[in-house]
Amino acid sequence: MSLKEKAVSGILWSLWQQLSGKLVSFCISIVLARMLEPAQFGLIAMLALFIAIGNSLLDSGLTASLIRTTDADDRDYSTIFYFNLAGSAVVYALLFLGAPLIAEFYNQPLLKSVVRVYSFILVINAFFGVQSTLLVKEMKFKKQTNIQIPAAIGGGILGIVMAKMGYGVWSLVWMGMCTSFLSTALHWIYSSWRPSLTFDKECFKKHFSFGSKMTLSGILDTIYQNIYLIIIGKYFSAVQLGFYSRADTISQLPIGNISAAVNKVTYPMFAEISHDVVQLKNVYKKLMQQVLFWNAPILIFLCVIAEPLFRFLLTDKWMPAVPYFKILCICGIMYPLHAYNLNILKVLGKSALFLKLEVVKKVLSLIGILSFISFGIYGLLYFQLFFNFVAYYINSIYSGKLIAYPVKEQVEDILPILILAGSIGVACYFLDMLLAQLFIPDLIRIAIIGICYALLYYAFSLLIKLTAINDFKQLILRK
Repeated sequence: MSLKEKAVSGILWSLWQQLSGKLVSFCISIVLARMLEPAQFGLIAMLALFIAIGNSLLDSGLTASLIRTTDADDRDYSTIFYFNLAGSAVVYALLFLGAPLIAEFYNQPLLKSVVRVYSFILVINAFFGVQSTLLVKEMKFKKQTNIQIPAAIGGGILGIVMAKMGYGVWSLVWMGMCTSFLSTALHWIYSSWRPSLTFDKECFKKHFSFGSKMTLSGILDTIYQNIYLIIIGKYFSAVQLGFYSRADTISQLPIGNISAAVNKVTYPMFAEISHDVVQLKNVYKKLMQQVLFWNAPILIFLCVIAEPLFRFLLTDKWMPAVPYFKILCICGIMYPLHAYNLNILKVLGKSALFLKLEVVKKVLSLIGILSFISFGIYGLLYFQLFFNFVAYYINSIYSGKLIAYPVKEQVEDILPILILAGSIGVACYFLDMLLAQLFIPDLIRIAIIGICYALLYYAFSLLIKLTAINDFKQLILRK
């Protein structure tokens, strides 16, 4: 199979794996959102940072090192497996002991017991980290789909039953626990790899020299990605945090799925061609345009139909989340491109530069957040929108130099897509306003706007001969 065929097949299967699992989880979350109160979702959102940091400690660096190591063997895999187990136990112990402080920080006494139960997910997840890495490295996304969907359904059923029985926030806790347990069991069923009784210090040092910087970068990025949850949870109410987290979760459905799907493929694929800078640039350019070609219109469309979408899916009690959702959708347009720029640094072994850039971006972001917190949640959100483009610029400067693809050239390649998607979005916004004045039902409004947006976007893409749509026809449709 050629590199192009492997890339296309990998992206399609990875996207299907991401979408199918997330769509199941999304549908379950919609049911739960109708049954539970925003404040109960807010309590779980308060823990997002601590769980994410725990996962970063286990996943960000050493597993990435396994993927880029072409001659990794059982010693490498077993060493990382046992390190992950030990690390997860240490992180869980720290969270268990720190639970009273977390509850006190947020002034939510219930969080003490929630933290001590919910954070055990980290230990469960550590049992399948290596198996999951192997599936990604071998691009076996079909197997990942067969794992993700049953696990999400099983956990979701338990969560819905518990919510119906009146368990409140605990229905979300045990849903997460059940999903992780089922995911672990299925990874062991679908993966033939089993750890041997081996822990090789030399292997660990090799992966740690690369992975430690990646882990620190991952932790910094995790803190940044969740800093808004911390600040809103600390300085505002659990209800407002619930609105923000629900808006963020729904906006992440396209953002996270497209980004994660392509990121899973691009990292091992970039690693395979890292010796050829010209080919690396060409592949990166095509992927960047292709992802933005799909990501931008989806998010702008969601921004346009945000009000009828939330009312139809979540009922009127979630309508205060709509303004947050609109801003987060615009923030997410450029997000997948961050990952591809950083993947260039990783596959070329520039982990030290990767870490330096993460430190610089996070320091600048923290200064901005502290400056804008006095303007309330909207001040924080508009700063997040602004800094998202600043961060892309910083990433692009250095990755662009390494593959002879400067920022100016990158912007010239993506600007036509952004202008087209935005212009059609404005036209559809006015059309939606007209439909609202005519009292058209929400579901019909969504359908009309969706059809109009899709037809206009496709027609004008052909009319102005966008490079991305020509690449799509050649790569996917093979025309």
